[in-house]
Amino acid sequence: MKLAIIYDSKTDNTRQAAAWIAEGMNKVKNVEAKIFHISDIDYTFVNQTKGIVIGSPVYATQMTADMRTWLLNAAMRLNVAGKLGGAFATAQYTHGGAELVIQTILTNEIAFGMLAYSGGASKGLPVIHLGPVGVNGNVEPHNKMENYRDNFVIYGKRFAEKAVELFKD
Repeated sequence: MKLAIIYDSKTDNTRQAAAWIAEGMNKVKNVEAKIFHISDIDYTFVNQTKGIVIGSPVYATQMTADMRTWLLNAAMRLNVAGKLGGAFATAQYTHGGAELVIQTILTNEIAFGMLAYSGGASKGLPVIHLGPVGVNGNVEPHNKMENYRDNFVIYGKRFAEKAVELFKD
């Protein structure tokens, strides 16, 4: 089963988070997960997927303008209706609005006919209700992306397990 992680990244943190999600997805038997920056997508591969996770850095509590433009233009091209959808965000501040970015991405996915994934508390710790968030150390020296690695990997694995459950061949 093919899964994709599509992201925008300005400082490489969101790309790193996407790679960790793919790492978790690829731990699930018969799953092939790939990451794509919005400027370099293999649309043939993505159209063959059963699930797509979309991620963006936070800019003034919103996804990047590039991600928003891509999301609105690509949804129909990708024929996403019926696919499992997920979201993640990276931020420079603990309370920088990452949850708003994730909610906006999930809302767009639902509007395009996707099924929104949330493991929520049903999978135990770590509880990842809407999607994982990573905070870099640029502004908060006690934070660094590596602190959030496990959450992204676990989320990816959980997402892939749900996709396999929903879309058994």
